[in-house]
Amino acid sequence: MGTKTKTGKAKKWSADVTEHSDALDLEKDVFKSKDPDKIAASLKHSADESQKRKASPFQSAMSMLNFYENRAGKNLTKSQKAPLEKAKNKLRKLYGKPEK
Repeated sequence: MGTKTKTGKAKKWSADVTEHSDALDLEKDVFKSKDPDKIAASLKHSADESQKRKASPFQSAMSMLNFYENRAGKNLTKSQKAPLEKAKNKLRKLYGKPEK
C-alpha cells in the first residue's frame, strides 16, 4: 500500500501527505516540536503563504494539525500529544478565533 523509500521500507501514505502536502509547504519536523507556539506559528505561516490551498488559511492549518494528530494518534505519547493540543488553541488565537 505504501510507497517504498530509498531504504526499501514501505512508507505510509499519511507520512507522504504530511511531507508532500499539496496544500501547505510545511517546515520539516514541525509536528515533532515540543513548543506549541512554534507549531502554531509555523502552520500559520505555511497556510498564509500557500497559493495551493482550497480553504481559508485557518481551516487549512487546523486541518493539517488534526490530520497529523489523527494519523499518528496511537503512536503518540502523552508528552508528544500535549503540545499538539495546545497548538490548536494557539492557532485559534493567532487567527482571532475563539478558544475551545
